[in-house]
Amino acid sequence: MSEGATVSAGFAKALVIFAASKGADETRLLAAADLRAEDFSDADARVPFAKYVALMRTAKVQCENPALALEFGAAGDYRRISIVGLIAYASATMAEALSQINRYGRLVADVAGVAEGPRYEIVLEKGERWMTDRRANPNAFPELTETTWSRFICATRRDFPQATYALAAEVTHAAPAYRDAYEALWQVPVKFEAGRNAIQTTVDWGELEVQPDNRYVFGIFTERGDALLQELQQQTTLRGRVESLLLPLLHTGDVSVNMIAGKLETSRQTLHRNLKIEGVTFEQVLDELRHGMALDYLNARKVSVNQTAYLVGFSDPAAFSRAFKRWTGMSPREARPKD
Repeated sequence: MSEGATVSAGFAKALVIFAASKGADETRLLAAADLRAEDFSDADARVPFAKYVALMRTAKVQCENPALALEFGAAGDYRRISIVGLIAYASATMAEALSQINRYGRLVADVAGVAEGPRYEIVLEKGERWMTDRRANPNAFPELTETTWSRFICATRRDFPQATYALAAEVTHAAPAYRDAYEALWQVPVKFEAGRNAIQTTVDWGELEVQPDNRYVFGIFTERGDALLQELQQQTTLRGRVESLLLPLLHTGDVSVNMIAGKLETSRQTLHRNLKIEGVTFEQVLDELRHGMALDYLNARKVSVNQTAYLVGFSDPAAFSRAFKRWTGMSPREARPKD
């Protein structure tokens, strides 16, 4: 797992509640993971992944139940854990639900380790439909695979009894001593030490309707999800941290790489070098942030073009117009929505 890997506080709290219901001592459980009850006051806050691992492994010992991760995934309600569950259950179809889980899944566990493409990928093989988990190094913490596959398989069977979802499952880790618990809970054949983590589903599963007429609520949930993703991005990338420092300073027009490097307690050269690793320059980050904020101000129609220029750091409206045309191919007035 990467050093900055995290899970949502809601996910970690759900594990604590479940383990306590199975006999774990909550105080000792939190102490073993160096956590406090206050860490869970905001379900969308972040908990280091290493502390979640400690929670899970301590809970298994306290409950004397090596299959606890399997049972936790099977018993949990995704909608009570994270906004991601609410978005998935407000989707029109199962295909859209999976698409949204791929989009927002980092809000539950930011440990995917997938450089490009979705974490959960649909693969068609000889007329069979498989959903694969492309998470990197899954055997470092197979309990996450157990919880995730239990949630997919057991929750869908419970919440959509009119349709069949899972036909078989594969996991990359070796069969544990409690292997019988897998088929007992999942009720499908399970292959251990497979080349992938995957679930075979019915071919038409993606077409199953979930909430096709729930677009208003869906929009509210995704708006919240987008805001949380932006916050997570700011916490986990240098670019995001730079953007968060630039944002309150844009209107002053007095922003420089030296100023931001000082706020980050690093040198100008180190800041340039580390941004380059993320594939951007300081000038690009500043330029794209101004572009995005200018569009937001103009689309909101609450300030004039000249005021927008000032708010994103241009003292000369003409210079702002030239920059805006470079960004969009049109003038600010042309881009502004008409009443």
